[in-house]
Amino acid sequence: MIDPLERWAQYGEKPDYSGLLTFAGMPYTEAAAELEGFDVAVVGAPMDDLVSDRPGARLAPRAIRGASSPPGPHLEVKVDAFAELRVVDFGDAPVIPADPVRSHAAIESTVGQVLAAGVMPVVLGGDHSITEPSIRACATVHGPVGVVHFDTHTDTGAEVFGVEFSHGTFIRRIVDAGHVDPSRYAQIGLRGYWPGEEEFGWQAERGITSLFMHDVRDLGIREVVRRAIAAVGPGPTYLTVDVDVLDPAFVPGTGTPEPGGMTAVDLLLAVRTVAAELELVGADVVEVIPSAVGTDDYSALVADRVVREVLTGVALRRRG
Repeated sequence: MIDPLERWAQYGEKPDYSGLLTFAGMPYTEAAAELEGFDVAVVGAPMDDLVSDRPGARLAPRAIRGASSPPGPHLEVKVDAFAELRVVDFGDAPVIPADPVRSHAAIESTVGQVLAAGVMPVVLGGDHSITEPSIRACATVHGPVGVVHFDTHTDTGAEVFGVEFSHGTFIRRIVDAGHVDPSRYAQIGLRGYWPGEEEFGWQAERGITSLFMHDVRDLGIREVVRRAIAAVGPGPTYLTVDVDVLDPAFVPGTGTPEPGGMTAVDLLLAVRTVAAELELVGADVVEVIPSAVGTDDYSALVADRVVREVLTGVALRRRG
């Protein structure tokens, strides 16, 4: 176990730009035996081999770690998640460039090690296909999970460009495989021009709840999140956040941007609310394409804050 803050202990905190790069300066280990006693483990999944548009999300885990700032109390809810929870950076899954099958297996195995230790995984993608092995690992432990899914797109295609194995098809596979309970699955922020009638028909047959960007506009984010939480209900739940749910003004670096999206203010509130009110067993943030490693990268900054709101929500829930 490595403590990146040890050399700066006399000062109380470490400058963001110095020392070992871990999420929020948390302790780092790659040994599964050292996970015992932690509440949350951050896992990187640096692969983007299954994108259908712009590549670059493989660089995101490192950039998100670089964008993360020191712990401290949330100014709105007055909770310091890093004081309430024991958080560890478990490093990156050993993905292989240009081999998505083996990379997915590596992600599933790494997330599985976290779950076997009784720790909640928070995964830094990567393209959205990394959610498939992460949910498979969670379902292996908890059975079919509920899902709250923030995204512009449903990712329920049978194929994309004639290809079945894609970041736009993984949801259909994990529902059909029984890893996700479709009656406990809610999508938030859908907009644009894809998918079409076939995909939405498939979803309707399975009882999937779809909440669109026009619902957020007309009803407000609190009501939309309330409906999603009600649809998912009690039981093990996975939270996945594709940053393209945001308007491109708030996340310039992502693979398939679509104008007319959510604000960062709404997304951060929504994520914290979901984490506080549902029984999360895993979470991820995906589809960040960083332009730099450091705090000037807006897309990585947003992803870091998404993770922090997840942790804050989990801490609030554990407080009761």
